[in-house]
Amino acid sequence: MNIKILLFSLAAISVKCSSNVEQKTAWPDKIQVILDNSEPLKYSRKERLPLYLWPAINPGDLNAKDAEKLVAELDKRGIGVVSSWSLDDTARVISNCLNIARAQKKLGQRVNIEATDLMYSLFNGDLRTAHIDKNGNPFFDESFGSHKMGCPFSLDFRKREIRDRFEYFIKKYRDAGVNVDFIFTDWEIDGPLEVNGAYEASKKCSRCCEILGKDFSFGEFQEKLREMRSYLQAYSYSEPVLKQFPDALVGNYAVYPNDGYRYWYDYFEYYSEGQPYKADQGAKYRKWYNDFPLTGYTYAMPVCYNWDPAYRWYDFEDSDYRWFYNMLLVASNAGKSTPQNIPIISFVHWNTVFVSGKADTSVKQMTKLSYQELLWHMLLRGTDTFFLWAQENEFPEEVRLVHEVYAAAQEYGDFLENGMPVMFDVPESPGTIISGLISGDNLLVRRTDFGTNHDPVTILAGTVPVTVDYAPGICRIITLN
Repeated sequence: MNIKILLFSLAAISVKCSSNVEQKTAWPDKIQVILDNSEPLKYSRKERLPLYLWPAINPGDLNAKDAEKLVAELDKRGIGVVSSWSLDDTARVISNCLNIARAQKKLGQRVNIEATDLMYSLFNGDLRTAHIDKNGNPFFDESFGSHKMGCPFSLDFRKREIRDRFEYFIKKYRDAGVNVDFIFTDWEIDGPLEVNGAYEASKKCSRCCEILGKDFSFGEFQEKLREMRSYLQAYSYSEPVLKQFPDALVGNYAVYPNDGYRYWYDYFEYYSEGQPYKADQGAKYRKWYNDFPLTGYTYAMPVCYNWDPAYRWYDFEDSDYRWFYNMLLVASNAGKSTPQNIPIISFVHWNTVFVSGKADTSVKQMTKLSYQELLWHMLLRGTDTFFLWAQENEFPEEVRLVHEVYAAAQEYGDFLENGMPVMFDVPESPGTIISGLISGDNLLVRRTDFGTNHDPVTILAGTVPVTVDYAPGICRIITLN
């Protein structure tokens, strides 16, 4: 055979063979971490909300084919892909986002958006946003780190720019024929805030004193600032989204209905003398304003993290209960305070968050077992799904731990979708924790014990006394009639 003919034939065979073998997509590292640390769901997700993961945000530049492949691959695991709206290289961002959105629409999935970049910043350093002292000189509140926080009564001219950003992206989606089904922002250190040194700064501001009155109290200050903060979020963010996509789930980090107290401090917050609080051992739970109804948000977003100061608040000998107790207080607060028709999407994290940025060996890490038990109890107290935040080096273990619980919970999907939480007690000392959901005449219940008590415990499930036996690590379904 002629050598040229032979080479041509071999090449043709090679092309034919390669065309029959699907090429494996090289996913970004953070996506591969998810795939390596999760498994396809054993039980169907049905209509329940997907699991949201920090590494599943902004998967990078994907063509239409790869976008569809990724959306389908993560959906097998119950995980939602989240696109980021960003002000950098907007044309490229929109192209990437719409590739994913079209794939999600085609596959019947929620179109998920992260839009933090669009919210920053109301306090953008402009001197017009500064406080004004008694001599007419501008000044900023420096108690929030590097971000220049100014006068809350100076911000009205900033709101239109923020709204315009959202309307720009919303129009792109509307014109492309795709919805926004879930959107969140991680908007924290900006806008009216009453924490840290804000009250003291406003006391020195001639504009604040003119509007609030010379002797305004902290309670009056908190109420007014939370009302203003809510208005700015509604005007700039939730209103334009819901105007075009009325069924969208819209929310922001750490905004959720509450019982009048906040049981945690964010990394940039600290207690300031004079602020009202409820004491619990070494903890000072701050009196909080229920701003959720004023924001226009359509889901609640509590934050259950292992903040290292919380570990030192309590003297429980069982160190795991120090974490469990505080985080379950936060979750229960949201669960009992949020109406049934409002989904709860809870931010969660396992690794200890050292607020100072420096690890402390005296703080003992929460065990994986206790963390996963906490996640179960959160689901049985009203949390609809989780949103995992983690640092990049923490992705593998953090993804695995939360996905294992999310996936296993699908066995009880009907309860989680339609059940009513009926227990919110958090024992003030290590003991028996029981949580449950009632659906019809059935109770889905889980019991976790800190301590040596293994005796049956009687609880009130709605109006029915129910005895719950010791059964570590499992859920049980009890018929109430």
